[in-house]
Amino acid sequence: MPATTTDTVISRDGTEIAFERLGAGPAVILVSSALADRKDTAKLATLLAAHFTVINYDRRGRGASGDNYDRRGRRASGDAAEHVVEREVQDLAALMDHVGGSASLFGSSSGAVLALRAAAAGLSVDRLALYEPPFAVSGDGFAPPEDFGRHIDALLARGRRGEAVKYFMTQAQGMPAFVVTMMRLMPGVWSGLTKLAHTLPYDIAVMGGTQQGRPLEAAEWAGATAPALVLTGGKSPAGFHDAARALAEALPGATHRTLPGLDHGAVMMAPKKLEPTLTEFLGPWRA
Repeated sequence: MPATTTDTVISRDGTEIAFERLGAGPAVILVSSALADRKDTAKLATLLAAHFTVINYDRRGRGASGDNYDRRGRRASGDAAEHVVEREVQDLAALMDHVGGSASLFGSSSGAVLALRAAAAGLSVDRLALYEPPFAVSGDGFAPPEDFGRHIDALLARGRRGEAVKYFMTQAQGMPAFVVTMMRLMPGVWSGLTKLAHTLPYDIAVMGGTQQGRPLEAAEWAGATAPALVLTGGKSPAGFHDAARALAEALPGATHRTLPGLDHGAVMMAPKKLEPTLTEFLGPWRA
């Protein structure tokens, strides 16, 4: 097992961001998805630490990191929606400063979109690996409902955290309702998800207008010039593959690759199958 140290950095707005640092080598920061914290990427972090300095962090509002939402999901004073993405990007900038000013980023699902936005904002990103960013680029039913974000906000404002999680899973992730019902019978799993429910508005803000069934705007991502690899799992729905192909076309120097046998939960459920591809792409031997 690689040696692990736990530490914090202070983001520009004063929020404390907690992380684990593992291994040695080129720096790679792991960016988690919605309803996830660094525990979900812990196994992948350990695998990658054989070749890299891995920063596995809690996004703001999760785990040991600071929180600019109250526990009902209401935004704290001064944390208006238009600043949410900017602040998450600043969190990544603080982590990059900690490892010397630049790093590669790996993100999954909405975390992939956050990593992409950080690169587009001009952060010094060496390489960009993105697993199944959930863009909806056509009107084929892959997109969540138009009032999705407002409905999540309303549920959280009323303290209905479990219902917010269920609505997100069924409407944004396409999970069958009976599967969510089964998860509710698993106390450790369900309590962990509902504990993070107040962070759902962050991920909705990160996605912005990219889930409305329209083609991606290449200009929105023009600042993301680092070499990029967009990954999808062979068992994932067609919408993820459509999104990945569209993004690979929009980004200069990007490629799309499908990994057989994987699905949207690969980061947590199949990290050993994901790690070799990431190591090959992110390593300095590809420079």
